[in-house]
Amino acid sequence: MPTFANIAAHLPRMAQLQPDTTAIIFPKGNQSLTFQELDRLSDRICHGLIRSGITRGTRTVLMVTPSPEFFALTFALFKVGAIPVLIDPGLGIKNLKSCLAEVQPSAFIGIPKAQVARLLFGWAKDSLKTIITVGPRLFWGGITLDKLIQQSPDKPFEMAVTAADDQAAILFTSGSTGPPKGAIYSHGNFSAQVEALQQVYRIQPGEIDLPTFPLFALFAPALGMTAVIPEMDFTRPGSVDPQKIISAITSHKVTTMFGSPALINRVGRSGAEQGIKLPTLQRVISAGAPVPAVVMERFSQMLAEGVEIFTPYGATESLPVCSIGSREILGETRVITENGGGVCIGRPVDSIRVELIRISDEPITVWDDDLRVAPGQVGEIVVQGPQVTRGYFQRPEADLLSKISDPQGGFFHRMGDLGRQDETGRLWFCGRKTHRVESVHGPLFTIPVEAVFNTHPLVYRSALVGIGPKGSQQPVICIELEQGITTNQEQLRSELLNIAASHPHTREISTILFHPAFPVDIRHNAKIFREKLAVWAAEELA
Repeated sequence: MPTFANIAAHLPRMAQLQPDTTAIIFPKGNQSLTFQELDRLSDRICHGLIRSGITRGTRTVLMVTPSPEFFALTFALFKVGAIPVLIDPGLGIKNLKSCLAEVQPSAFIGIPKAQVARLLFGWAKDSLKTIITVGPRLFWGGITLDKLIQQSPDKPFEMAVTAADDQAAILFTSGSTGPPKGAIYSHGNFSAQVEALQQVYRIQPGEIDLPTFPLFALFAPALGMTAVIPEMDFTRPGSVDPQKIISAITSHKVTTMFGSPALINRVGRSGAEQGIKLPTLQRVISAGAPVPAVVMERFSQMLAEGVEIFTPYGATESLPVCSIGSREILGETRVITENGGGVCIGRPVDSIRVELIRISDEPITVWDDDLRVAPGQVGEIVVQGPQVTRGYFQRPEADLLSKISDPQGGFFHRMGDLGRQDETGRLWFCGRKTHRVESVHGPLFTIPVEAVFNTHPLVYRSALVGIGPKGSQQPVICIELEQGITTNQEQLRSELLNIAASHPHTREISTILFHPAFPVDIRHNAKIFREKLAVWAAEELA
């Protein structure tokens, strides 16, 4: 008999454990809900969803900004056994339309702005049957969430009995290295994530969380934490108002904070300028891209002694895979990183098996131990475990390239990342597989190369790109300077080439270009779109 594993079961459990504890604080709307109130509200929404035709298995697009409604709706969709489809609105009009055409949702729940865009661009027009608007409804059909709640009984809802392998949601990747793909999450995947996060970071019910990334926000109620929803544009974490983040932390005595490297950088700079301390924080979690040591060091100055910044490694398809804290990074691995050893991402979490295999762009259908690289050698990272998603929605070609069947049972997921493992079992991230540059002298990996150039105090970040055909690519380093810096570019270029000459793996690089502001992903404002930079670099050199 399959094990019952509805991810929404965490909410009524917490409502029973701590009914009067605040679950959500929404300063912008001056709103708050206790765990009991959030559970009751989501139950009431469940009755309305069923009446509106959203039932078990209904693929439902959810385009709602982080708010009490976002939490209540998401848990309600899980409770009825529907399949929420979560897509970053910042993916762009073209990507959004193709994602929605691919997933063919039957229902669309969104704020008015999302409803207007849906009509304007014809999103999923042939498959939608149910429309629910969170906020005022204008000239389109359907029902508002407020009316749906008013017309629904305020009574408990019997949650759908879902098994661990049953589909729970479709989460689209950021599209930073290709078209966005819909990763199919099971209830078991989500449950494994909650368990891993609780174990790795020792999170306890009653803590207070400041989630600055919408999907991470959903873990707070499941872990029994109060979620303080900051006043910010969640699609632009790198442009956040630092004072609003700092104020939310101090006003609500936040104990846990999640932020992208871009947000951590911006808040850390502001905090350092003002000498701010954040004594209530017990941990900071940052993911989405490697966090530069200098950014980590600056933010750490605001924290109490012994409090760490943790950088979990993973992806939409599998999170967390590894984790490491700032104490180990700043005290030990930083020096190795700055000399081109890659970024240390720590040791695998208990539930995950990690292997490193020979670098290949071809499908691998069945696991074989001979795929492994020699100890210490750079290879492709593959993972296996309960939080690893089984496949993509309607993307058999992507499944073929990313999954390896295990004869012992289950499967491996190819992360698309390159790394090496040291003698202590720690993994070192060396960049994306598709971003490697193959010159006549052999392969160059982005992270070890870029780290060397990033040591210059005037460099904010760098990016390695390749110009020309694989096997004879010309390696080019693109440089983005620290904000407000004006300098003699020829002198700086000479200094950077001298730094490159002092490291064996960067000696062959002789071309440096300066770019005003790198194109980055919308989700974290941290992943560099090296494909776009490569096109720009080729045009510059032409």
